[in-house]
Amino acid sequence: MQQQMQQRVLYSLLLLALIVAPFVGAYPVFVMKVLCFALFAAAFNLLLGFTGLLSFGHAAFFGSAGYVAGYAIRNLGFTPEVGILAGVIAGAVLGLVIGLLAIRRQGIYFAMITLALAQMLYFFCVQAPFTGGEDGLQGVPRGSLLGLLPLDSDLTLYYVVLAICALGFLLIMRIVHSPFGQVLKAIKENEPRAISLGYDVDRFKLLAFVLSATLAALAGSTKTVVLGFETLTDVHWTMSGMVILMTLVGGLGTMLGPVVGAVVIIVLENKLGDIGNWLATATGVTWFQTLGESVTIVIGAIFIICVLAFRRGLVGEFIARSRFFRSMSQAS
Repeated sequence: MQQQMQQRVLYSLLLLALIVAPFVGAYPVFVMKVLCFALFAAAFNLLLGFTGLLSFGHAAFFGSAGYVAGYAIRNLGFTPEVGILAGVIAGAVLGLVIGLLAIRRQGIYFAMITLALAQMLYFFCVQAPFTGGEDGLQGVPRGSLLGLLPLDSDLTLYYVVLAICALGFLLIMRIVHSPFGQVLKAIKENEPRAISLGYDVDRFKLLAFVLSATLAALAGSTKTVVLGFETLTDVHWTMSGMVILMTLVGGLGTMLGPVVGAVVIIVLENKLGDIGNWLATATGVTWFQTLGESVTIVIGAIFIICVLAFRRGLVGEFIARSRFFRSMSQAS
């Protein structure tokens, strides 16, 4: 009970910090981008961290939903909430199709099937006329929420995106802590035992896959509305690798781990050059100015350090060590 209370306090403080972030110097568009990727990573963690299924094709749901939402809003004149809903439905249907094809395989075979199907979608997006090909889907308008609230203001859109991501995160928490979520954990820990207890394991894994794909689609649709465009980067296999990296760096199987991992990776991708210039100015070492050109090297180094020194991820290690220190203090 005390642990649940502490978690509620932590989540409340985090939400409060996000609410006031635009008023303390945070750039709303950048924070919205981080929120979308945090939701994407949390959706992926629902599949890998709590069900034990490693998908190398989650970019398919993230990117395809972005294309559908962008096309619906720009070309069909849909309002942003209907466009996002269209993207979510497209991601859910695609998740169901890929899940039905891949779910009966396990381990590396499951991962390779999801990767192959996602790459098929990538090449479709390269050639499809409505995606814009290599130029991407440009000029997606923000429109008005419910036809009443204009989203031209970054601040207005920020709170809409914050509400969407918060609701998505709450849904993931509800799934994890529900009886359904407990079955998913049982499947991850010992699938043969879950089968012997009478659970239809394939049905549970398929539902988890579709839920994860749907939430990833929600993140992708929302990101398209925020940035106003959608590109092939979001459906490429490297995006699937990126979300895996976010989850592992933050902490696999933890609620806040993917969020922390997304923040670390996105900040490094977008702000490493600024950080390098600041370090060069503060220390006088001009080498730091080249950090902005070495983003992939720095991210790779951080991943190696996390694998070697923080096997549970940043949040996972913090939880484990705080329990250790707490038990030590109680013992003394």
